[in-house]
Amino acid sequence: MALAKVFITVKTYPTISSKYDELVCTAGFREDGTWVRIYPVPFRKRSYTEQYKKYDWIELDLVKNTSDFRPESFRPSTLETVINVVGHIDTSRNWEERKKFCLSKIYYNLSELIAEAKDKNTGTSLAVFKPTEILDFYVEPADREWSPKQKAALAQQNLFETKLEVVKKLPYKFKFRFKDNQGKESNMMVEDWETGQLFWNCLSRHKGNEMKAIEDVRRKYFDDFAMTKDLHFYLGTTQKNHYVSYNPFMIIGTFHPKFESQMKLFSL
Repeated sequence: MALAKVFITVKTYPTISSKYDELVCTAGFREDGTWVRIYPVPFRKRSYTEQYKKYDWIELDLVKNTSDFRPESFRPSTLETVINVVGHIDTSRNWEERKKFCLSKIYYNLSELIAEAKDKNTGTSLAVFKPTEILDFYVEPADREWSPKQKAALAQQNLFETKLEVVKKLPYKFKFRFKDNQGKESNMMVEDWETGQLFWNCLSRHKGNEMKAIEDVRRKYFDDFAMTKDLHFYLGTTQKNHYVSYNPFMIIGTFHPKFESQMKLFSL
């Protein structure tokens, strides 16, 4: 069977699964520009050479995830499937090569995207979305510990194997408030691994001061990405909420090159 080649653009913050232990949802584009979701991937248990980064090209044996109705959902043929990192696209020329894949199809109207997701003939569950106006980036308190069910699953699954340090539960939900091109206002949670890791890095730098760490995260996502960059969102649904929630999408990553007009001015 030919290996699938995927350009990784999304890695969500790790969560605890009752079935598969600690998992990361990965998504990206095939060479023909179509979206693919890869789940489950026990990412931190992979060897160093298999721990791919965002904007890496990877090759692996993929099969359709028959337990997931979403058309983009695939899984490694086995949990031990070898993942080969075969390339990387950098940010040169203002993300020019990345844009060829990531910005080939952009949604501007959120209601249209939601309708497409709810339509069982399309069932779109991954998309690139361009907000018309960013209104805010803020946090809400969240549970500070994994649930008793998740802890029990970890204890059972790790009983006969070497334990990794359990990934820390984020104590806050990070959210954007924005408008689409019809003026529709929305609030969406950010599930990007980079957002969570930035919080932990800032918390360490500020010696445990959570408010200062939050200020730093907001400075990066609102003052920098939203106010000075050409910000796009990678949006994705969860299988559980896809047909149930009014808006099943969450932000699973950001795409933030500089504005082209700025680049042209600098080159003059």
